[in-house]
Amino acid sequence: MMVTFNDDTFQESIREKGLTLVDFGAVWCPPCKTLKPILEELGEEQGEKLAVIEVDCDESPETASRFGVMSMPTVLLFHNGEPVEKLIGLRPKSAYENLLAKYV
Repeated sequence: MMVTFNDDTFQESIREKGLTLVDFGAVWCPPCKTLKPILEELGEEQGEKLAVIEVDCDESPETASRFGVMSMPTVLLFHNGEPVEKLIGLRPKSAYENLLAKYV
């Protein structure tokens, strides 16, 4: 299960050590709804190696703007607290697996 964070709580959600996958989307966005179970499954498969969180862009415009999110869904991968990769738009599960493989 993914946990939702907002502008006030976002920074504390990013792991200082390890990987955090952040899904920027919105409840009204059909591709975002399709992506959510894919990312939840990745989180389950990776276990403790990966934290998967979501940010609702409508409720957290400052955080979305800070990371240059212009369209949804946008997925950012943080490694040791720093953003290292960005995927824009809905992709197949394998695209996210390949992204994670560089850092796991």
